Amino acid sequence: MGKYKRIFVVVLDSFGIGAMPDSEKFGDKNVDTFKHIAEKVPNMHIPNLVKLGLANLHEVPTISPVEKPMGRFMKMSEASNGKDTMTGHWEMMGIRTDKPFKTFTDTGFPKELIDELEKRCGKKVIGNKAASGTAILDELAEEEIRDGSMIVYTSADSVLQIAGNEETFDLDNLYRCCEIARELTLKEEWRVGRVIARPYVGKKKGEFVRTSNRHDYALKPTGLTAMNALKDAGIDVLSVGKINDIFVGEGITEFVRSKSSVNGMDQTVDYAKRNDWKGLCFTNLVDFDALWGHRRNPEGYARELEKFDVGLENLMNAMNDDDLVILTADHGNDPTYTGTDHTREYVPFIAWSPSYKEGKKIADTDTFACIGASICDNFGVKMPENTIGESILETL
Repeated sequence: MGKYKRIFVVVLDSFGIGAMPDSEKFGDKNVDTFKHIAEKVPNMHIPNLVKLGLANLHEVPTISPVEKPMGRFMKMSEASNGKDTMTGHWEMMGIRTDKPFKTFTDTGFPKELIDELEKRCGKKVIGNKAASGTAILDELAEEEIRDGSMIVYTSADSVLQIAGNEETFDLDNLYRCCEIARELTLKEEWRVGRVIARPYVGKKKGEFVRTSNRHDYALKPTGLTAMNALKDAGIDVLSVGKINDIFVGEGITEFVRSKSSVNGMDQTVDYAKRNDWKGLCFTNLVDFDALWGHRRNPEGYARELEKFDVGLENLMNAMNDDDLVILTADHGNDPTYTGTDHTREYVPFIAWSPSYKEGKKIADTDTFACIGASICDNFGVKMPENTIGESILETL
């Protein structure tokens, strides 16, 4: 048994803390998700994050750092060539991605891909452009319902999304079409990171609402990860939210999907209250990104952080002395920036255990992969070949 019996890694999806030195190469200038949210919403109340040292790690004008932070904290740079969900999460578990995924933001998907998708799905494709998931429903959902067509769209991310009405499209058929799209986009020139099923309900414009039956079809990780090593060693690897989709089930022993980020934290707390497992609980909280970052809504993002802070306190109260929690992010998504894309930013690393006597600033790292390496080190498991990252367990 290592230093900790259970380690919780909680990803606040898109919670960046300032532009990386190469951010302008990714189209991002002076981006800072946390700072700009704090400036726009000065009454934001996140006492537990502050107590752990968030404002000590990254100063913002509206939140004072604490004299004696409880957590151990640093900022992490991304070594991979990207700023998307899979690149960030895969790197946490040891995979460096140098070849970015394809995007079709400006052009839509090629005619050859759309023709083959229509042929194999038996539905006419409408849309085929970059769009907000809610805006495209207002624009095209009535037509999709009326004509039995299929809404295909993308975003600034490397995604192909298919929206379908749960009553007229049928969920199983929507999932089938997404599986076809995933197969087609394995072709190198069409290689998107994820295909996403976007089911919705409603009958007319203004009433359409996306449901929690979303399903992501991600590319399989390009190599073995820390999670594979843990699972093969008989260590539990529990996943909450879209982690199972991001890793296509690789290295996971048990998973639950979440209806919201609040629900995801509740599920994580439930795992903390169970004492029948040892290993890693890996949680993704997607609402920061999907509901607020991409929609450029700093107020909504701030309120989501406040909800998370309540859930964080519940998790801390449920943890045992030999537990550790690591709070981090996979990229930025500054809700005050132009466009709707993710932003290339440093991300926080904030660790806490009930066994800590004091918190402190620890040395920054040049990769997210220290997370997976440290977890494997804790459980005496060797990282797979060709992975990156060095353990920082001795500082935790």
